Amino acid sequence: MSSSSTCLPNNKSNNTHRTHKLTSFSSIGQLISKMMAQRSKMSTKRKFVADGCFYAELNELLQAELSEDGYAGVEVRTTPHRTNIIVRATRTQNVLGEKGQRIRELTSVVQKRFDFDDGAVELYAERVLNRGLCAQAQAESLKYKLLGGLAVRRACYGVVRFVMEASAKGCEVIVTGKLRGQRAKAMKFGDGYMIKTGHAGQVYTDTAVRHVLMRQGVIGIRVAIMLPQDPKGLVGPKIPLDDVVTIIEPKEEPKLETLLQQQEEAEAARLAAQAAAAAAPVEAAPEAGF
Repeated sequence: MSSSSTCLPNNKSNNTHRTHKLTSFSSIGQLISKMMAQRSKMSTKRKFVADGCFYAELNELLQAELSEDGYAGVEVRTTPHRTNIIVRATRTQNVLGEKGQRIRELTSVVQKRFDFDDGAVELYAERVLNRGLCAQAQAESLKYKLLGGLAVRRACYGVVRFVMEASAKGCEVIVTGKLRGQRAKAMKFGDGYMIKTGHAGQVYTDTAVRHVLMRQGVIGIRVAIMLPQDPKGLVGPKIPLDDVVTIIEPKEEPKLETLLQQQEEAEAARLAAQAAAAAAPVEAAPEAGF
């Protein structure tokens, strides 16, 4: 009876390689930090991915830290030697803190977290001009109203009314989850005019989503605001809607009598100029000497 021996593959080296690979990037954060440190040497595609990961984690950090201060978004402006981060909020004084202490602490956290050099990153606080037209500010407001025990219908109608009083074209609030009983459902509240499709829907609609951790479960909040058209671009987009037709009033045509009078005045001025030129003395030309 011949004995057959089976050779098992040696997975020890493969497992060691995988373990080393996992421990080298033990968290997504370290990977993002390395990508941001090597940003100048990246290709365009990898640079887009690194910027997106950086923005997502930064937004999540600031949202968790500044949610009670009316956090309304962040903007990252990158230059070759410096990165400026503009934090938008409704209560900028709370974001800055006493004598700027809180904004300095946030700057230090961001600098250490993403491996920025000293002085290479700076945080600024910017006040929201009209919080009634900011979907993120209204979503945060609705979130804390629900956490405070206010009825869903009353809280949502209060947000819709406040947004419409801020000269918005339309507003829609959707709340989903276990609102009353054990059965989850969705409630929709809206008012005004709302565009959801096409390029106009992307430009004119400001949307924000928040999650509320209630005792009965998680409740989802979605606030959409239809912004008004603003020629200056302060509270809304400059581009007018495609279906808005503006009729320009024609210019008033001048009367025939006015035209004749203008022609007579022009002719009189021309004749006077000719008479003045004829009456002026003519200087003799100097003789050429030989």
